Amino acid sequence: MAGGDLHSRAIVIDGLIVSKWSRKLFEAMHQGGLTAANCTCSIWEGFDGSIRQMAQWKHWLRESADILTQVYTADDIIRAKAEGKVGIILGWQNSVGFGEDLRLVPIFRELGLRIVQLTYHTANMAGAGCMESRDFGLTDFGRDLIATLNEERILVDLSHVGTQTSRDAILASKQPVAYTHCAPKWQLDHPRNKSDEELKLIADHGGMVGVTMFPPFMRRGNDSTLDDYLEAIEHTIDVCGEDQVGIGTDFTQDVTFEGAQYWVHDKGYGRELIALKEFHNAKEFPRIEAFPNLTAGMERRRWSEPRIRKVLGENWVRIFREVWG
Repeated sequence: MAGGDLHSRAIVIDGLIVSKWSRKLFEAMHQGGLTAANCTCSIWEGFDGSIRQMAQWKHWLRESADILTQVYTADDIIRAKAEGKVGIILGWQNSVGFGEDLRLVPIFRELGLRIVQLTYHTANMAGAGCMESRDFGLTDFGRDLIATLNEERILVDLSHVGTQTSRDAILASKQPVAYTHCAPKWQLDHPRNKSDEELKLIADHGGMVGVTMFPPFMRRGNDSTLDDYLEAIEHTIDVCGEDQVGIGTDFTQDVTFEGAQYWVHDKGYGRELIALKEFHNAKEFPRIEAFPNLTAGMERRRWSEPRIRKVLGENWVRIFREVWG
């Protein structure tokens, strides 16, 4: 597989993976040379489902301790690299797991929750999602939630959040925030993608952008290539600077088409939000095991080694260290 030497030496972090978790999937992450990944363990589930998912992850971490280690601090990522393991960052793609009780935030932090997206597609108590017909901005509860997440040093994610709600959140947060997995509208005008103005605003406030390659958000959909993905990253770097851009693939490995419907319907079972057809990633980067091909693609496009290292993972380490403390 291409890109081996630099890839094996670099810290490689995926800003978001939401896949069918299993030992097979963990082995794929290990084979792909991932140092760490933000692994989704809550979307629509609410408190009960979210706490059960956290418990399930603790079980998986014990079962696969030979190749996995949980990440609580940025130093844990460095340790994972040294030990040849994959660091698991537990993250939510919705804040509904807290319900309306902010006293739960520190409890989940103790369990290892380190990244929380405010909304997922539609509205909740915190604000509006990017697929909501009216983006009313951050609610007062949302401001309190951000203040609590800041206090508990949990990274705020705005990937699926509405434009006005995102702007409000960026300005309300006392710490940098992130789009852990988004694509630039420059490449495809889709509600999930971010305009140059949105990208620049988060960067201007010290935040991070993880660029996704999820086919529905790419210019050519299922026909998109690795170069299309790298082009999207390059454009984001042009807007934000190479110190504030990383990888956020949104890998959906081993998820069936039927299983993915849960993600693209409101609350999992309501109205259709995204007309999702059968989808697959670029043939040069179809699965997590092929992560070294991404590094090889960067080298082929004559990126400097410092830039490659930053985008592959060093930029994520920086913001994690700043936010998590």
